[in-house]
Amino acid sequence: MTSVAHTSGRPEDIVLMSDPRVAAVPVQECGDPLVDCRGLLRVDDRRGDPHGDWARLRRGVAERLVRAQELLPHGWRWLLVEGYRPVSLQRQIFDGYADRLRAAHPEADAAWLHEATARWCAPVETGGHTAGAAVDLTVCDEDGDEIDMGCPEAATPEESDGLCWTHAPGLTARARENRARMGEALGAVGMVNYPTEWWHWSCGDRYWAWTTSAPAACYGPVPDEEARAGR
Repeated sequence: MTSVAHTSGRPEDIVLMSDPRVAAVPVQECGDPLVDCRGLLRVDDRRGDPHGDWARLRRGVAERLVRAQELLPHGWRWLLVEGYRPVSLQRQIFDGYADRLRAAHPEADAAWLHEATARWCAPVETGGHTAGAAVDLTVCDEDGDEIDMGCPEAATPEESDGLCWTHAPGLTARARENRARMGEALGAVGMVNYPTEWWHWSCGDRYWAWTTSAPAACYGPVPDEEARAGR
């Protein structure tokens, strides 16, 4: 696998978050605080939690999203679905999806399961959500109606028949164009996409650092207690 994977979108080329090279990226924590995005952007509550974790992002990431929104076509707005995710929740989601794959592929070995799971959920050690550096988002119009992106946000490869991949070959022309416009706006402010999930974008985490050849990530995991304390 090579770094060209980040734009090609071919399954055999994509560097997954389970890749040891991503985990090996050092973190030089900059201390940027988590901020509540509900006063900055439209935030969906489909994965809301009592602590407000899902609506938070590192300040620098939130500011980039605000700037990127200005680059969207007229009438489009971000719809933020999930930002910061506690380590315990990240592990729960990863393990739950791994269990589903294990049940569907009882013959698979541990290495295959770990890699296959990482197509849809990052391992804890490389997860951008746990650092407050990654966001799951889509686009809506001024009335809040979601723009067609080809498959639902957070659909697994099995549920979407592979259409969750950012450059999936089976997309309609409209969905492909809409994803391109979304990507142009986010890329212009320095955010990077995880190519197996069209909705997942990040900046400052290990995957961003690997993608951009940065010497280190500037955001590391935020412990649950620090997030709750309003870091």
